[in-house]
Amino acid sequence: MQTLREKYNKEVVPAMMKEFGYKNKMAVPTIKKIVLNTSFGKTTSGKSGSEREKIQNFILSDLSLIAGQKPALVKSKKSIAGFKLRENLEIAARVTLRKDKMWDFAQRFISLSLPRSRDFKGLDPKSIDEKGNLNVGFKEHIFFPEIFTEKEKTIFGFQVTFTTNAKSKKEGLELYKLLGFPIKETK
Repeated sequence: MQTLREKYNKEVVPAMMKEFGYKNKMAVPTIKKIVLNTSFGKTTSGKSGSEREKIQNFILSDLSLIAGQKPALVKSKKSIAGFKLRENLEIAARVTLRKDKMWDFAQRFISLSLPRSRDFKGLDPKSIDEKGNLNVGFKEHIFFPEIFTEKEKTIFGFQVTFTTNAKSKKEGLELYKLLGFPIKETK
């Protein structure tokens, strides 16, 4: 079975060069990075320090299993009383994947995670922005095969962002379709 990177080099690049008339294969858009974001938000608000830390550790360990590398913590910049938020409180985690880990994650995302999600009918083309970046939100992280649902104590949602160097939404959409992303057909 060929990897997603091999598919990109052997099938996607020639097809994109033909479709958009690129003179050089280096001009063909590619995925530059994949970012996974999650917020501790409601799961940790109103909890004591030790309970908050325990929940954060569950989320961080699951996110590192999904991504294949350790997440970075994001701290709050200012205090907001209405949200029970204090300055320098750890409120989120993010992972940025590049190169080999990025291609491996993208392959698992397309072939394993999306088909496992509930009532999945394809990715909405509206989730691709004007620069060709794709944003996908998950309400539950248990769709990934690395997570054992029997052992889960905390279920959290997160966002996956595929960042490309495409110049337009049309180029990005075509790139994702050729890579095998299940994108809904617009009517």
